[in-house]
Amino acid sequence: MSDEEEVYTDSEEETGDGDPEFVKRQELKSSALDEQLKEYIQEWRKQRSKEEDDLKKLKEKQAKRKVMRAEEEKRMAERKKQEEERRQREVEEKKQKDIEEKRKRLEEAEKKRQAMMAALKEQTNKSKGPNFTISKKEGALSMTSAQLERNKTREQIEEEKKISLSFRIKPLNIEGFSAQKLQFKATELWDQIIKLETEKYDLEERQKRQDYDLKELKERQKQQLRHKALKKGLDPEALTGKYPPKIQVASKYERRVDTRSYDDKKKLFEGGYMESTKESMEKQWTERSDQFGGRAKGK
Repeated sequence: MSDEEEVYTDSEEETGDGDPEFVKRQELKSSALDEQLKEYIQEWRKQRSKEEDDLKKLKEKQAKRKVMRAEEEKRMAERKKQEEERRQREVEEKKQKDIEEKRKRLEEAEKKRQAMMAALKEQTNKSKGPNFTISKKEGALSMTSAQLERNKTREQIEEEKKISLSFRIKPLNIEGFSAQKLQFKATELWDQIIKLETEKYDLEERQKRQDYDLKELKERQKQQLRHKALKKGLDPEALTGKYPPKIQVASKYERRVDTRSYDDKKKLFEGGYMESTKESMEKQWTERSDQFGGRAKGK
């Protein structure tokens, strides 16, 4: 064997490549690592599949909850809608009932008004006397129809006006009418308009007459109050004003003019007369005593 061959064999022994035991150990290590990696991969796949299954179950559960929630919201909305419709129906029924009651009441009032207008027309045709009557006042608690009308709001007045016009203005049923019937209907409506305008003119003239009578009554009242004031010795216009006359405290038999104010006069009647008399007497006494003390003394 040469020197070169000996060097080559020594290098192989040092690296161990030529040792079968070393190669076998290396293969066993690599196979063990491969097995461990396979186990890790299988375990990871199992864990991943388990997580995917859990996620899938959660998604299914969430979808079921969404469906249940949607159905529940739908039922709630339907129930709320039914409740709102029922409440709206009750409100409409109550409103219709009130409208019917008002309609009946206004129909009765309209009938009474028509009867009253007819009676007044007959009365005015028969007699030409004064167009007013003075009635006694009722109790303070009882309210007249005019006061009740004044206490109504604008909405109530508008509603009653609509109801009143609904049965006063009757709808026209002219479908299928011939030319002759239409002409007859137009003539009838024209006569009705003339009648209403005549009644309107009569009412306006009656209102003018009532205003004149009210002015006459007020003037008569002023004349009576003037005579009453003159009888009491007051100014003629003392009782005709907005406020009552001032209280006359001084005696009518007193000749001198009383220049005291109303408060001073009032205090006299509240018990201050004795005090004022006492003060005047004391003042008079001091004046007389000073006059007496200042006189010339005799020798």
